[in-house]
Amino acid sequence: MEHIAHIEEHHGGGTKEVIRVTVILSVLTIIELAIGFSMMGMENAGLKLALKGSIVILMLAKAFYIVGYFMHLKHEVKNLIMTIVVPLILFVWFITAFLYDGNSFKNLKNTYDPYKKELSTKKVSASENKEGGKEEIKKEEIKKAVE
Repeated sequence: MEHIAHIEEHHGGGTKEVIRVTVILSVLTIIELAIGFSMMGMENAGLKLALKGSIVILMLAKAFYIVGYFMHLKHEVKNLIMTIVVPLILFVWFITAFLYDGNSFKNLKNTYDPYKKELSTKKVSASENKEGGKEEIKKEEIKKAVE
């Protein structure tokens, strides 16, 4: 019995702590939802961006509580940081890379001119090409001779 009491004392009491963390997570979720619903008819882009940033901060706080308490990493700060920060950095890098790639594709698509593409793929006849015309005629004669 003494061993069980020592474990409960070391881990923070069990049920009360889980209820406290659940209430904290619920309150953070309700705040996020309230902020999200308040942005629906908002016209000011700067304020909207600031509210989106606050939602991201609240989501990170929820991730801290979930990983810290339900995955038992609250006492292992280094592992907690590595569990949240490293995937977050990778996620931000992926989003940045995909947006950059998509933006470059959009810019290339906007500068594309089908008429110039058609001219670049058009075959030039021997009479139009002065220097290469003789070579092209010779190639055609060789092909006919081989056949």
